[in-house]
Amino acid sequence: MADDLGLSGAPLGIAVAVISSFINGSTFVLQKKGILRSRSKGCSYLTDAVWCSGTLCMIIGQIGNFLAYNLAPAVIVTPLGALGVLFGAVLASWILEEHLNILGKLGCVLCCSGAVLLIIHAPKEVAASREEFEERLSDPVFVTYIVLVVLLLIALIVWVAPAHGTSNIMVYVAICSLLGSFTVPSSKGLGLVAPDVFTEGPSNTRALALFLGLLGALALSILIQFFFINKALESFSSNIFEAIYYVTFTSTVIFASALLFKEWTALTVSDSLAMLCGLTTVCVGVILLRISQEALITWKEKEARTKSD
Repeated sequence: MADDLGLSGAPLGIAVAVISSFINGSTFVLQKKGILRSRSKGCSYLTDAVWCSGTLCMIIGQIGNFLAYNLAPAVIVTPLGALGVLFGAVLASWILEEHLNILGKLGCVLCCSGAVLLIIHAPKEVAASREEFEERLSDPVFVTYIVLVVLLLIALIVWVAPAHGTSNIMVYVAICSLLGSFTVPSSKGLGLVAPDVFTEGPSNTRALALFLGLLGALALSILIQFFFINKALESFSSNIFEAIYYVTFTSTVIFASALLFKEWTALTVSDSLAMLCGLTTVCVGVILLRISQEALITWKEKEARTKSD
């Protein structure tokens, strides 16, 4: 199965994705720590050294993701972010003292298990040239999807976030996740277009325009994500935000990549069911992580009541 998926030809991309996941896993924890430190000092978190180190990790992680997405299929690279969720949970319990009970730990295990299923049964990504990429960008289905995403983002940023952002974590999560529809296709597109822009010979005006457009879309989407990630960390637990963000971002990226790169056309029925089970497993894991902060495990109390009875 691994050879069929092209895994043997992309070990470097998978290795980079794993390293980037661990780096990204530390990002939210360090930024949250910096925000808490700045609050205690009564100053802006923008000047806090710990917050800046988290931001640096985010930049390094994004560069790693860019390399990974151009070395391996997006449907393989993106689910590996579950490793970052685990690493972030460990760091948060150590640095932020955000305790994970048995439900939270079980949720982490399910997230990783679902990610493994997704990696094993992910569709093989078909390599594309710049011309093929341009043609796919103008596909009516993909264009319709992008227009709907843009409209939804505008509604969330302009109307929903100011009113409900600080009380409902899904508002910021939805904004950051939907932007994945731009970051990953833009990253992969830059890798396809760059050779035509920087190779020797007469410049290709069309390729240069596409390169600049993709670069602008990537930069803008990353900046907006950066802003709303910090807004979310000011109000919510880094553990919870990272876990939910991982699932929604992964689902969005896989869906957008499937529409753009047509990765699902050669997928068998058994692999489709396995992918569905993998996504479901990850979603259940995130739900457990979400409720673990509010659920109270009272086994000892039960035992005490039983003895007293």
